[in-house]
Amino acid sequence: MQKVFRIGLAALAAGALLLVPSVSRAQATASITASATVAGALTATNLRDLSFGTVIPGFTRTVTPSDATSGHFQIDGGVNAEVQVQFTALPSDLTDGTNTLPITYTSTYNTADAGGSGTTFTPAAGVTTRLDAATGQLHIYMGGSIVVPAGQVAGLYQETITLSASYTGN
Repeated sequence: MQKVFRIGLAALAAGALLLVPSVSRAQATASITASATVAGALTATNLRDLSFGTVIPGFTRTVTPSDATSGHFQIDGGVNAEVQVQFTALPSDLTDGTNTLPITYTSTYNTADAGGSGTTFTPAAGVTTRLDAATGQLHIYMGGSIVVPAGQVAGLYQETITLSASYTGN
């Protein structure tokens, strides 16, 4: 009986220890939410062609990126996303049949539709920049110069300028 009493007393003591509040250290917890917004596909739109108008043989005609007749592309995509802009077709000559007219280019870019004002870049090199943080837009303005030699054959000289834009992942 004494053995049963000791076992019962030991069980009672162990149970009492479970009821005694344990000494613990102060602790705190916090949570965060992980999220990601997946950007939509990039789009590029021709808003205006580059036009030199009617030119006179023997004279130079220049259109700046801020002129009303400059070329204007608009790129739309994910807000604040970094993009690489290149020209996959940037002809060195305008043509009319077999006749050619040399052309050189100037370009600017801006996240706002600012009428051609913005940061200058070399079209042949392209540019890596960010789309607007609020609208996801980028505007590219194309200007250029042509020197029309005396005796140039009359006609409509033209070629296609093609812009390509891609996300860099940054």
